[in-house]
Amino acid sequence: MLKSTLIKAAEASGKLIKESINGKFSIEFKEGHNNLVTEVDKASEALIMSIIREDFPDHFILSEEIGEIKMDSAYKWIIDPIDGTINFANGIPLCCVSIGIEKEGEMIMGAVYNPMMNEFFFVEKGKGAYLNDQRIQVSQQEKLLNSCLVTGFPYTYLEAENGPLDVFGRLIRAGIPVRRLGSAAIDLCWVAAGRFDGFYEHKLMAWDSAAGYLMVEEAGGKVTGFKGEKYSPYQPHIVATNGKIHQDLLSWISNTHQQ
Repeated sequence: MLKSTLIKAAEASGKLIKESINGKFSIEFKEGHNNLVTEVDKASEALIMSIIREDFPDHFILSEEIGEIKMDSAYKWIIDPIDGTINFANGIPLCCVSIGIEKEGEMIMGAVYNPMMNEFFFVEKGKGAYLNDQRIQVSQQEKLLNSCLVTGFPYTYLEAENGPLDVFGRLIRAGIPVRRLGSAAIDLCWVAAGRFDGFYEHKLMAWDSAAGYLMVEEAGGKVTGFKGEKYSPYQPHIVATNGKIHQDLLSWISNTHQQ
Protein backbone atom coordinates (compact mmCIF):
# COMPACT_ATOMS: atom_id res chain seq x y z
CA MET A 1 0.00 0.00 0.00
CA LEU A 2 2.93 2.36 0.59
CA LYS A 3 3.92 2.09 -3.07
CA SER A 4 0.42 2.68 -4.41
CA THR A 5 -0.10 5.69 -2.16
CA LEU A 6 3.28 7.12 -3.11
CA ILE A 7 2.58 6.75 -6.83
CA LYS A 8 -0.93 8.17 -6.45
CA ALA A 9 0.38 11.23 -4.60
CA ALA A 10 3.19 11.88 -7.07
CA GLU A 11 0.92 11.47 -10.09
CA ALA A 12 -1.75 13.77 -8.64
CA SER A 13 0.82 16.44 -7.83
CA GLY A 14 2.42 16.06 -11.25
CA LYS A 15 -0.92 16.57 -12.96
CA LEU A 16 -1.47 19.77 -10.99
CA ILE A 17 2.02 21.04 -11.82
CA LYS A 18 1.58 20.34 -15.54
CA GLU A 19 -1.82 22.04 -15.65
CA SER A 20 -0.49 25.10 -13.80
CA ILE A 21 2.98 25.73 -15.22
CA ASN A 22 1.99 28.35 -17.79
CA GLY A 23 -0.95 29.76 -15.86
CA LYS A 24 -1.31 32.67 -13.48
CA PHE A 25 -0.48 32.18 -9.81
CA SER A 26 0.67 34.24 -6.85
CA ILE A 27 4.31 34.24 -5.75
CA GLU A 28 5.80 34.87 -2.32
CA PHE A 29 9.46 35.26 -1.37
CA LYS A 30 11.32 33.35 1.33
CA GLU A 31 14.77 34.02 2.81
CA GLY A 32 17.30 35.10 0.20
CA HIS A 33 16.99 36.78 -3.19
CA ASN A 34 14.84 34.85 -5.70
CA ASN A 35 14.05 32.13 -3.14
CA LEU A 36 10.37 31.92 -3.91
CA VAL A 37 7.25 29.85 -3.35
CA THR A 38 4.13 29.88 -5.50
CA GLU A 39 0.53 29.12 -4.60
CA VAL A 40 0.95 25.98 -6.74
CA ASP A 41 3.73 24.75 -4.42
CA LYS A 42 1.28 25.08 -1.54
CA ALA A 43 -1.58 23.48 -3.46
CA SER A 44 0.65 20.59 -4.52
CA GLU A 45 1.78 20.08 -0.94
CA ALA A 46 -1.80 20.08 0.35
CA LEU A 47 -2.84 17.58 -2.31
CA ILE A 48 0.03 15.21 -1.52
CA MET A 49 -0.62 15.42 2.20
CA SER A 50 -4.34 14.74 1.80
CA ILE A 51 -3.59 11.56 -0.16
CA ILE A 52 -1.05 10.38 2.43
CA ARG A 53 -3.35 11.24 5.32
CA GLU A 54 -6.21 9.29 3.77
CA ASP A 55 -4.20 6.04 3.82
CA PHE A 56 -1.71 6.71 6.62
CA PRO A 57 -3.09 9.27 9.08
CA ASP A 58 -0.49 8.43 11.73
CA HIS A 59 2.66 8.84 9.59
CA PHE A 60 5.27 11.57 10.21
CA ILE A 61 5.49 14.17 7.42
CA LEU A 62 8.34 16.54 6.59
CA SER A 63 7.58 18.94 3.76
CA GLU A 64 9.33 22.00 2.37
CA GLU A 65 6.58 24.55 2.82
CA ILE A 66 4.72 23.39 5.93
CA GLY A 67 7.68 21.92 7.82
CA GLU A 68 7.23 18.96 10.18
CA ILE A 69 4.05 17.21 11.20
CA LYS A 70 5.45 15.00 13.94
CA MET A 71 3.75 11.71 14.69
CA ASP A 72 4.78 8.68 16.71
CA SER A 73 5.44 6.53 13.66
CA ALA A 74 8.30 4.52 12.17
CA TYR A 75 7.45 6.06 8.79
CA LYS A 76 8.31 9.55 7.57
CA TRP A 77 7.25 11.06 4.24
CA ILE A 78 9.70 13.68 2.97
CA ILE A 79 8.07 15.95 0.39
CA ASP A 80 9.16 18.61 -2.06
CA PRO A 81 5.90 19.66 -3.73
CA ILE A 82 7.77 21.41 -6.55
CA ASP A 83 11.52 21.01 -6.84
CA GLY A 84 12.73 23.68 -9.24
CA THR A 85 10.23 26.38 -8.31
CA ILE A 86 12.07 29.15 -10.18
CA ASN A 87 11.98 27.01 -13.33
CA PHE A 88 8.28 26.36 -12.76
CA ALA A 89 7.51 30.04 -12.17
CA ASN A 90 9.22 30.93 -15.44
CA GLY A 91 7.60 28.18 -17.50
CA ILE A 92 10.80 26.14 -17.78
CA PRO A 93 9.82 22.43 -17.88
CA LEU A 94 12.65 21.25 -15.61
CA CYS A 95 10.78 20.87 -12.35
CA CYS A 96 9.19 17.98 -10.52
CA VAL A 97 7.52 16.62 -7.43
CA SER A 98 9.79 14.58 -5.15
CA ILE A 99 8.58 12.28 -2.36
CA GLY A 100 10.74 9.98 -0.26
CA ILE A 101 9.64 7.51 2.40
CA GLU A 102 11.84 6.78 5.38
CA LYS A 103 11.34 3.89 7.80
CA GLU A 104 13.10 3.95 11.15
CA GLY A 105 15.69 6.37 9.78
CA GLU A 106 16.36 4.50 6.53
CA MET A 107 15.14 5.65 3.13
CA ILE A 108 13.12 2.81 1.63
CA MET A 109 11.16 4.25 -1.29
CA GLY A 110 10.86 7.33 -3.45
CA ALA A 111 9.29 8.89 -6.50
CA VAL A 112 10.35 11.86 -8.61
CA TYR A 113 7.96 12.94 -11.35
CA ASN A 114 8.50 15.56 -14.04
CA PRO A 115 5.15 15.57 -15.84
CA MET A 116 6.23 18.02 -18.54
CA MET A 117 8.77 15.46 -19.82
CA ASN A 118 6.61 12.47 -18.85
CA GLU A 119 9.42 11.07 -16.71
CA PHE A 120 8.35 9.14 -13.62
CA PHE A 121 11.27 7.85 -11.56
CA PHE A 122 10.55 5.26 -8.88
CA VAL A 123 12.90 3.54 -6.44
CA GLU A 124 12.57 0.92 -3.74
CA LYS A 125 15.37 -0.11 -1.42
CA GLY A 126 16.91 -3.38 -2.61
CA LYS A 127 14.72 -3.52 -5.73
CA GLY A 128 16.36 -1.03 -8.08
CA ALA A 129 15.54 2.31 -9.67
CA TYR A 130 13.20 2.78 -12.59
CA LEU A 131 12.24 5.36 -15.20
CA ASN A 132 8.75 4.78 -16.58
CA ASP A 133 8.95 1.12 -15.46
CA GLN A 134 12.31 0.53 -17.17
CA ARG A 135 15.24 -0.22 -14.86
CA ILE A 136 18.01 2.36 -14.98
CA GLN A 137 21.69 2.32 -14.10
CA VAL A 138 24.49 4.82 -13.69
CA SER A 139 27.07 5.53 -16.39
CA GLN A 140 30.32 3.63 -16.85
CA GLN A 141 32.54 6.69 -17.29
CA GLU A 142 35.83 6.09 -15.46
CA LYS A 143 37.61 9.44 -15.84
CA LEU A 144 36.49 12.67 -14.21
CA LEU A 145 38.12 14.73 -16.96
CA ASN A 146 35.83 13.03 -19.48
CA SER A 147 32.74 13.31 -17.32
CA CYS A 148 29.64 15.46 -17.61
CA LEU A 149 28.66 16.85 -14.21
CA VAL A 150 25.74 18.78 -12.79
CA THR A 151 25.50 21.06 -9.77
CA GLY A 152 23.36 23.69 -8.12
CA PHE A 153 24.06 26.92 -6.28
CA PRO A 154 22.61 27.95 -2.91
CA TYR A 155 21.13 31.36 -2.20
CA THR A 156 23.79 32.09 0.43
CA TYR A 157 27.59 31.91 0.95
CA LEU A 158 28.42 31.68 -2.76
CA GLU A 159 31.70 33.53 -2.14
CA ALA A 160 32.84 31.31 0.76
CA GLU A 161 36.36 29.92 0.55
CA ASN A 162 36.25 26.62 -1.34
CA GLY A 163 32.55 27.27 -1.78
CA PRO A 164 30.27 26.75 -4.78
CA LEU A 165 31.98 29.27 -7.08
CA ASP A 166 35.50 28.08 -6.22
CA VAL A 167 34.68 24.43 -6.95
CA PHE A 168 32.76 25.32 -10.09
CA GLY A 169 35.66 27.46 -11.31
CA ARG A 170 38.22 24.69 -10.79
CA LEU A 171 36.17 22.19 -12.73
CA ILE A 172 35.27 24.36 -15.69
CA ARG A 173 38.82 25.71 -16.00
CA ALA A 174 39.91 22.09 -16.38
CA GLY A 175 37.49 21.75 -19.28
CA ILE A 176 35.00 19.56 -17.39
CA PRO A 177 31.42 20.37 -18.42
CA VAL A 178 29.26 21.27 -15.42
CA ARG A 179 25.58 21.91 -15.99
CA ARG A 180 22.98 23.56 -13.77
CA LEU A 181 19.36 22.47 -14.25
CA GLY A 182 17.79 24.10 -11.19
CA SER A 183 16.32 20.94 -9.65
CA ALA A 184 18.42 18.73 -7.38
CA ALA A 185 15.88 15.91 -7.55
CA ILE A 186 16.12 15.83 -11.34
CA ASP A 187 19.91 16.12 -11.15
CA LEU A 188 20.07 13.01 -8.97
CA CYS A 189 17.66 11.06 -11.13
CA TRP A 190 19.65 11.91 -14.23
CA VAL A 191 22.80 10.63 -12.55
CA ALA A 192 20.90 7.44 -11.76
CA ALA A 193 19.83 7.21 -15.41
CA GLY A 194 23.41 7.64 -16.67
CA ARG A 195 22.84 11.04 -18.28
CA PHE A 196 25.25 12.72 -15.88
CA ASP A 197 28.31 11.03 -14.41
CA GLY A 198 28.18 12.99 -11.18
CA PHE A 199 26.40 15.62 -9.12
CA TYR A 200 27.55 17.72 -6.19
CA GLU A 201 25.98 20.53 -4.21
CA HIS A 202 26.95 22.53 -1.14
CA LYS A 203 23.61 23.15 0.50
CA LEU A 204 20.58 20.90 0.17
CA MET A 205 17.64 20.22 2.42
CA ALA A 206 16.24 16.75 3.11
CA TRP A 207 13.32 17.19 0.70
CA ASP A 208 15.72 18.06 -2.13
CA SER A 209 17.59 14.75 -2.01
CA ALA A 210 15.55 12.18 -0.07
CA ALA A 211 14.13 10.33 -3.07
CA GLY A 212 16.94 11.15 -5.50
CA TYR A 213 19.90 9.88 -3.50
CA LEU A 214 18.28 6.47 -3.06
CA MET A 215 17.66 6.49 -6.81
CA VAL A 216 21.42 6.85 -7.43
CA GLU A 217 22.36 4.13 -4.95
CA GLU A 218 19.83 1.67 -6.34
CA ALA A 219 21.05 2.41 -9.88
CA GLY A 220 24.54 1.30 -8.86
CA GLY A 221 26.04 4.66 -7.95
CA LYS A 222 27.61 6.12 -4.83
CA VAL A 223 26.43 8.96 -2.60
CA THR A 224 28.43 10.57 0.22
CA GLY A 225 29.13 13.86 1.91
CA PHE A 226 32.07 16.01 0.81
CA LYS A 227 34.53 14.03 2.96
CA GLY A 228 33.39 10.67 1.65
CA GLU A 229 31.29 9.99 4.74
CA LYS A 230 27.98 8.10 4.69
CA TYR A 231 25.31 10.35 3.27
CA SER A 232 22.35 11.62 5.23
CA PRO A 233 19.70 13.86 3.69
CA TYR A 234 19.76 15.85 6.94
CA GLN A 235 23.21 17.28 6.25
CA PRO A 236 23.81 19.84 3.49
CA HIS A 237 26.69 18.55 1.36
CA ILE A 238 26.24 15.85 -1.26
CA VAL A 239 28.31 14.09 -3.91
CA ALA A 240 26.51 11.52 -6.06
CA THR A 241 28.30 9.73 -8.87
CA ASN A 242 28.51 6.54 -10.88
CA GLY A 243 31.04 5.39 -8.28
CA LYS A 244 33.93 5.22 -10.71
CA ILE A 245 34.74 8.95 -10.57
CA HIS A 246 33.73 9.45 -6.96
CA GLN A 247 37.10 9.74 -5.23
CA ASP A 248 38.45 11.96 -7.97
CA LEU A 249 35.47 14.32 -7.73
CA LEU A 250 35.84 14.47 -3.94
CA SER A 251 39.46 15.53 -4.36
CA TRP A 252 38.49 18.34 -6.75
CA ILE A 253 35.82 19.55 -4.35
CA SER A 254 38.30 19.60 -1.43
CA ASN A 255 41.02 21.10 -3.69
CA THR A 256 43.40 18.23 -2.93
CA HIS A 257 43.55 16.84 -6.46
CA GLN A 258 46.86 16.49 -8.23
CA GLN A 259 47.66 19.53 -10.32
